[in-house]
Amino acid sequence: MADLATRFGEIFGPGEPVRVVRGPGRVNLIGEHTDYNGGFVMPMALEAAVRLALVPHDEPTVTLWSEQFAERASFQLGGEPPADPPHWLRYPMAVAEVLAEEGVALRGFRAVLDGDVPVGSGLSSSAAYEVASALAFLVAAKVEIAAGPAKVAAEAHGLSTERLAVLCQSAEHRVGVRCGIMDQFISLHGRKGHAIVLDCRDLSYEPVPLPSDRAKVVIIDSGVRRKLTSGAYNERRSQCEEGAGRLRKFDSDIEQLRDVSIEVFQAHESALPQIVRRRCRHVVTENARVIQSIEALGSGDLERFGKLLDASHDSLRDDYEVSGPELDLLVRIARGTEGVLGSRLTGAGFGGCTVSLVRPDAVETLREAVLARYQEQSGYEPRIWTSEAADGAAVEV
Repeated sequence: MADLATRFGEIFGPGEPVRVVRGPGRVNLIGEHTDYNGGFVMPMALEAAVRLALVPHDEPTVTLWSEQFAERASFQLGGEPPADPPHWLRYPMAVAEVLAEEGVALRGFRAVLDGDVPVGSGLSSSAAYEVASALAFLVAAKVEIAAGPAKVAAEAHGLSTERLAVLCQSAEHRVGVRCGIMDQFISLHGRKGHAIVLDCRDLSYEPVPLPSDRAKVVIIDSGVRRKLTSGAYNERRSQCEEGAGRLRKFDSDIEQLRDVSIEVFQAHESALPQIVRRRCRHVVTENARVIQSIEALGSGDLERFGKLLDASHDSLRDDYEVSGPELDLLVRIARGTEGVLGSRLTGAGFGGCTVSLVRPDAVETLREAVLARYQEQSGYEPRIWTSEAADGAAVEV
C-alpha cells in the first residue's frame, strides 16, 4: 500500500507521474439498517482503505490491475461493456456510468488497485472502492488538481461531496445492492478523531468526538463472508417499505420508518404482519438508540453508550435476524470480558464483523479471550484490530 506508485511502474512500465487516491472503509458504531429507512447513523471512517494508483491517458479505455485478485481487466468508456467482466470490475464500470450521466467528461486511465479493507466483512469495502474509483475518474478528467481532500476534486467538476456520495450509492445499486447512503457518505466525509452522525434523509451531519483516551474501538472479523446480492438484504428493505406503507394509514405524514416514533409504532404494531412488525420494531428503536447515543457521548457517559450498543445487537439478532452463531459468539465473549463497555455486530450482518467499545487497558484482555475461545468454538480464525477514526477520502499524490 505504501509503495503503490512503484507497483504501478512494475505492472504498466516506469516513467509516468502517478496519482494516488484513497477511499476509506468504515465501521458503523450504531444505527444499523436505518439508513435506507431515512434514519440516523453513527459511523466512523477507518484507517483501512482502498487505493488506486493511476496515470490518465487520452484513450477511452480504463485498464485496472487488481493486486488482490492478481488480475488485469479493461472496459471502454461509453462503449459496450465486456461480455463477462470479473465482479470487481463492475464497481468502477458503474461509477463511470453515473459520472458520465452527471456530465463529467471522462478520460481513460491505467491503474493499480489495492486495499486493506477486508472484502465481505461488513466494513464497506465496496463503498471505499466506489469512492476511490470516483476520485480516480475526477483526477483523470482534470489532472491539474492538487493533492488534497476529495472536496477539491469534486468541486473542480461542479460537484459537492454530498452529491458525489449519492452518485457512488447509485453505482452500487447498479451492481445489485440497494444500499443506503451511509457507507459512501462516511467514506467521503470522515473526520479524524470523530464519528459522524448522519441524517440519511437530508444528508445533514455533525461530527461527534470519540474519547480515544477513555475507550478504544475494537473490530473483530468473524471470518464469515456474505454476499448482500444474495437477496436477504433487499428482502428486509422491502419489508421495511411494506411496514411504512401500512403505518401510513394511521398517519399520512409517514413516508419512511424514520417518521415512526416508538409511541406510534406501539399503538399500531398489531396492524403489521408478524415478520414485518419485527423488522419495523428494530428500525424504530434503533433510530431512537442513535439519538440516545449522541446524548451519551455528548455527556461523556461511555457506559450508557456501551449499553446502547448491546441493545442494538440484541435487536439485530432477534427482530431483524441478520446476526449468526459466529457473530453472537464474538459478542458473548466481548460482553464477558471485564472492561468491555458494549459490543454488537456492525454492517449489514449475515457475517462480517463485530465492533466493541473497550477500555484501553482491556483491549489485550479481549484479544486474548477471543483467541482462546473463538476459533475452537466456531471453526473460523478471527482477525482483531483497533482503529482510530480517520479522515475521509483524499487525493494523496
